[in-house]
Parts: sequence; C-alpha cells; structure tokens
Amino acid sequence: MRNSPLGLSIRNVSKQYANGVQALHQVSLDIPPGMFGLLGPNGAGKSTLMRTLATLQEPDEGQLFLGELDIVHQKEAVRETLGYLPQEFGVYPKASAEELLDYFAVLKGLTNRAVRRETTEALLQQTNLWDKRKQKLGGFSGGMKQRFGVAVALLGNPRLLIVDEPTAGLDPTERVRFLNLLSELGESSVVILSTHIVEDVSELCTHMAIINQGHILLEAQPVEAVAALTGRIWRKLTDKPSLPALEREHQVISAKLLSGRTLVHVYSPDHPGNGFEPVEPDLKDVYFSAMTGCFTPATQQAAKEVAV
Repeated sequence: MRNSPLGLSIRNVSKQYANGVQALHQVSLDIPPGMFGLLGPNGAGKSTLMRTLATLQEPDEGQLFLGELDIVHQKEAVRETLGYLPQEFGVYPKASAEELLDYFAVLKGLTNRAVRRETTEALLQQTNLWDKRKQKLGGFSGGMKQRFGVAVALLGNPRLLIVDEPTAGLDPTERVRFLNLLSELGESSVVILSTHIVEDVSELCTHMAIINQGHILLEAQPVEAVAALTGRIWRKLTDKPSLPALEREHQVISAKLLSGRTLVHVYSPDHPGNGFEPVEPDLKDVYFSAMTGCFTPATQQAAKEVAV
C-alpha cells in the first residue's frame, strides 16, 4: 500500500553490499510530513537507507514511494523535489557562501538571475548566514558549514529533505541553532533526521524509528513510546564490581558512571526489589530498551492496553 500523496512509504527494502554486509533487512516504514527521526548506532543501516532514499543507490528488493513518485524507477522526478545533506560533504574553501550557493542554484535549474538572487538571499537569511555571505567557506565553523549545506539542500523547495548525522561534532550553541532551523523546515515537508544522538530526536521529532543491524526495532511517536515505559524503568546506584551480578539477575538496559559510581537502569514490568527505585522514563530508556530487546512493538501495545 502506498502512502499519502505528501508522505513517504518504504516497503520491504533490503540491501546487501558486495562484501557480504547485509545493511538493510526487509525495512518497512510510513513517514508522514514533519520531522521524522531515524535513530540507531553507527553501522546500523541509517546511511544506507538515506542514500537509497536519495536515489544514490538502489535496493536489492522492496519499494519506496514519495507520494505517488516511485523512488527507484522515477529517479529524475524524485531528485527535482529532493534535498539531501549527507554526513560529510565538501565545499570549495576559496568560494564565498553567496557565490557557491548561486552556483548550486544554477545547477538546480534557476537560470533567471533575478529569481536566483531572490532565492539565494532568502535561503542565506533563513539559515542565518546572510551576515557571512561574503566570507570564504574555508573559514566557516562546522555549524556554519552544516547550515550552508541545508541552504543548498533547500534549493527548489524540496518535498523531502534528508539530513544524515547533522549535529555530530557541533558545539552546543551551533547544535541548538541547527536544530531550531530543522524544526522550522519540518512544518512544510518531510524531513528525515538520521542520527545516533537521542536528544536530537527527543527535541525535534513527532515520529521516529529505531534501527539496528539493518532491522527496524521500533516505530513510534516518541511521546507515546516514553509513556508506554512508565512504571517499567528502575534505577540503582551501585559500584562497578556489582554490575555483572545485576546483569545476571535483571534486564539491565544501561549503565553509566556517576560521581565515581555506576548508575544502572533496568527494565521490569514489576518492582525488581534489591534497592531499585522507580524513575520517570525518557527517550534514552526507550532507545536502550529497544536495543536490548526489552521493548518491542508487542510490549508497547501491551503497555497501552494496561494503561487503558
């Protein structure tokens, strides 16, 4: 079944590389307009799926539709309405932001000089780069380069915008500025944010999926997924030597150092005893619960039924 005329539909998509790595296994997703987070560790298959959606490679099997456009068989039509910001992209360091954006606008088909000038000015304003438009790109910070990449990706008012690991390496100030920009873009098109940073998804996305080793582990609305874990996440502050015993006795989903000790989160529908206390879950708990196999679509549905 195809998605709505404005959304993205992915059906049973698989991809194996020549070296034998199975990057995607029967991936199916329905992605509505707005911000969609694809969350997973490095090597999970996120970039493979993004490159496939961006028409840079074909799946071995499966179907992908952007509205009524067949992404595999109508590549040129898809590219006309696509914006793609890959994890790593090059810029000409001696060109100014204004010059290079104008060049890309010509490549995108904006041949009318007045229209092109109006478009590039609006995009530089939108990405907060207008004051830096004369500056050489070689002197841009990482966040400024990312925002310039978004400006390029937005040429042509794309219906689908793909951003792959956009905040990796950004300082906190640049990260906030960049996420604010993405949230504005999600109001008028499908924006897919591929990342391993949970906070990016929790702060931006109305829908999400968790992927690992090419499999979709969970597809949900972040708010609903967090609510479904209420009463199922427990924590305990312990010492590192005690961790192996806790892992044998409980479903430990995460453990991190805190002031020289180890803060352990476990998944359990019932009170695990042994000094554990309840904790309000967040999206990190959803992520770690899904990654460890504790939280699946079935357990999410069961939690909903109990809540009702």
